[in-house]
Amino acid sequence: MKIELITGSMTAAGCDALAVGVFEEGEVPARTGEIIGGALEEQITGILRSQTDSGKFGATTVLHVSSGRGASKVILLGLGKPQDFSLDRLRDSAGEAVRAARKIFAKTLGLVIPVLAGQGGPDPRKAGQSIAEGALLGSYRFLDYKTDQAGAGDLKTLFVNIGSLQPEAVQAGLRVGEVIARGVNLTRDLVNHPANVMTPAKMAWQAARIAEKSGLELTVLEKNDLEKLKMNTFLAVAQGSDEPPKLILLKHAGNPADSRLVALIGKGITFDSGGISLKPAEGMQDMRDDMGGAATVLGAMQAIAELKLPVNVLAVVPCTENMPSGHASRPGDVITSMSGKTIEIISTDAEGRLVLADAITYARRLGATHMIDLATLTGAIVVALGRLTSGVMTNNPEWCRQVLDAARSTGEKMWRMPIFDEYKEQIKSDIADMKNTGGRPAGALTAALFLANFAEATPWVHIDIAGTVTAEKEKGCQIKGATGVGVRTLVEVVSSLQ
Repeated sequence: MKIELITGSMTAAGCDALAVGVFEEGEVPARTGEIIGGALEEQITGILRSQTDSGKFGATTVLHVSSGRGASKVILLGLGKPQDFSLDRLRDSAGEAVRAARKIFAKTLGLVIPVLAGQGGPDPRKAGQSIAEGALLGSYRFLDYKTDQAGAGDLKTLFVNIGSLQPEAVQAGLRVGEVIARGVNLTRDLVNHPANVMTPAKMAWQAARIAEKSGLELTVLEKNDLEKLKMNTFLAVAQGSDEPPKLILLKHAGNPADSRLVALIGKGITFDSGGISLKPAEGMQDMRDDMGGAATVLGAMQAIAELKLPVNVLAVVPCTENMPSGHASRPGDVITSMSGKTIEIISTDAEGRLVLADAITYARRLGATHMIDLATLTGAIVVALGRLTSGVMTNNPEWCRQVLDAARSTGEKMWRMPIFDEYKEQIKSDIADMKNTGGRPAGALTAALFLANFAEATPWVHIDIAGTVTAEKEKGCQIKGATGVGVRTLVEVVSSLQ
């Protein structure tokens, strides 16, 4: 979908449909008449008086109007109360608009939300970014395996008018939003693919495509490389599968003069059967999304490179399957990690932390000064926070604050969880330095404390996205299926370090 900014009247654009933002209590934002024409504004105002629910946030109402010229269909976008309007609502409104346009088979849509005319409105650049993100995220569909629906009903062009007095800033924001949304949608694609397609080798192939297109430096370590590096915890997870493991490294040298190196580390279990500690059959088909952290890192790296952010960033993406076989590691095994610390395996289904342990150690050896790992790590975080909020744990409050500030500004919900030293008792082993699970109580916290052993003193934030990696229904800019959660936060964190 092409996105174009229009600063004058929308009637000249020749759109199939118009989507017009309206507030509750029948209020049409200022300057709407200038953009869509006074006669059409009067018709909308009259309709709002009789259809009072049309202004509620998230509502979409399709009208057939007689405007004399231009679009004959108008989608009223409910913006809620004026005092509640925000960039998050702007983003979601754009998502609702493009999906509503698809339902009426529009190929071109004019989006009219003149929210920047008055004092105290959102920053024009951020507003443009939010609209582009919302439109491209809200219109996303995964149709790779639908033989009869490819491209059906897709919107071709979105014309945007938000009444800004700073069109250059809005235009710049639109372009940034497009880049970030492409990164999120790449992540969604990777997670939505089935595990027989999105294998570790295919993840490495995808990374190569990103590197070639975006100018990133790519290294892929094979099994023999991992053996030489003594990444034994990574290999312990991989040894049950016939698919060879891959450690993907992508580097963005945005500012060689800067001594800082931010490592983004993503858990890449392309299918998680649980290994010998086999998961129940019910729901196992969803375990293709256990590489959501890896997919997030790849999507973020694409956006970071395309935006040419002047920050040095390293992606460390360990990919493997976790499968049961005669070669698989067993409960009770003791493994020596790359760091030299020994681990007693209590459950082979607590495999993500084993893979991340070596990845975090390797990131530190490669010079990482700050680290963020993302992982679909624990069911416990879903119990604690549900499917709306990702859990965040850290060894460094200041670094964590920067990550949470970035999440807040992008509209991605994250919440810091406590990892008090007392929880370490649960992962003490009688025969090794630690065990890989401390049981059900505080399961998300003990998993994070396990990883903290390998982060050591390097500022580190762990984001558990087990509950937020997929969504069960569409709303706003969100769609059913993979969410691409974390991409926007990671890009914002890196951007904030300029």
